[in-house]
Amino acid sequence: MHDRHFYIKIWQELAPEKSMIFIAGPRQAGKTTLSQLISHSFTNNYYFNWDIAEHRTLFFSNPAFFESISRKDTSTPLIILDEIHKYKDWKNYLKGIYDQFHENYQFIVSGSGRLDIYQKGGDSLAGRYYMFHLFPFTLAELANRNISIEIFLKDPLHISMEQAKRNKEIWNMLSTISGFPEPYLSGKATTYRRWSNTYSHQLIREDIRDIVDIRSITDVETLYLLLPSKTGSPISIPSLANDLKVSYNTVRNWLEVFERFFLVFSIPTWTGKITRAIQKERKFYLWDTPRINDPSARFENMVAIELYRAVTLWNDIGYGNFSLHFVKNKEKQEVDFLLANNNEPFLLIETKMADEQPSKSLQIFQRALNVPAIQLTNEGDSYRFASNDKNKILIAPAYQWLSQLP
Repeated sequence: MHDRHFYIKIWQELAPEKSMIFIAGPRQAGKTTLSQLISHSFTNNYYFNWDIAEHRTLFFSNPAFFESISRKDTSTPLIILDEIHKYKDWKNYLKGIYDQFHENYQFIVSGSGRLDIYQKGGDSLAGRYYMFHLFPFTLAELANRNISIEIFLKDPLHISMEQAKRNKEIWNMLSTISGFPEPYLSGKATTYRRWSNTYSHQLIREDIRDIVDIRSITDVETLYLLLPSKTGSPISIPSLANDLKVSYNTVRNWLEVFERFFLVFSIPTWTGKITRAIQKERKFYLWDTPRINDPSARFENMVAIELYRAVTLWNDIGYGNFSLHFVKNKEKQEVDFLLANNNEPFLLIETKMADEQPSKSLQIFQRALNVPAIQLTNEGDSYRFASNDKNKILIAPAYQWLSQLP
């Protein structure tokens, strides 16, 4: 059992300001467990799950069913509403109970369908909730040596080699059995393989098929099975459409659905401030890393997860307006990752399996943007700096630098 303290701290930061908190994230990342861990700090708490038939019956007989909970004292009760977004009119329902009860109750709304998709345009819940994301275990959570966001932004190249052996062990575990709690906590590759085979199958055949009108569910599964071999390169929708013998728009829609249900996430190209930058390409990454066979693509995917987690949670907490990109120009020079805040780039990151000289592209883009740069390696047990005109590039083991991310 892992205490998810990393995320409980986020809850503690947001909950005093809003009585309704959404927790969104991949299926089986631990949202129910986190909600129940939070509920331990409430004397009066009630758990409701839309997927449980008796709970649904209760709901339909009285939508304010939670009023009847037997209380142990006068403290504010916590009501957990799990997977409520599967109810057709869930947004109006939550709006109604928030408006009526927000002064007397604290609510957690959790779900794996992408709750935040509904933030876009005409949201009847606007102003009534804060949301944060819960992800599978990451190195930064498990290593528990995070620096503050202020220190990180002031000096992104900060690094120490403390706990290196332990961090490397965690990193290798994440690489072979993923960060999803069930396989990770089992520590076994056999458990991971059983879990992984049923995970995507269930998600596509249950959640995705229920919500999206997809006639050809087999093609959707085939698309998901093709993605591990495409990780690390900008995705070509025309070539996938050709492979699957479906239209361009169909593939694009399916990829959007995968993102909405947290099977994958994607990052766009950076287009500001660089002449000859390529517009509108995206790279896709999997939450279930060990599905990727190619070692360097798998390594890049792991780094992407750590950076995506960081950027998403910094935004959730309100530290800034952060975004994650990759950089590529018309000469086909490319750097794996660029981090920006308010559209201002502040860090370039390249991934390489071993400790080599800094990549030429990294040097070129660093000179163009004049920001700190890092080359993260999968091997090695020490770090060094390489100079690049007026700037310097940190070359360091990924497991060490990433473990300290805020």
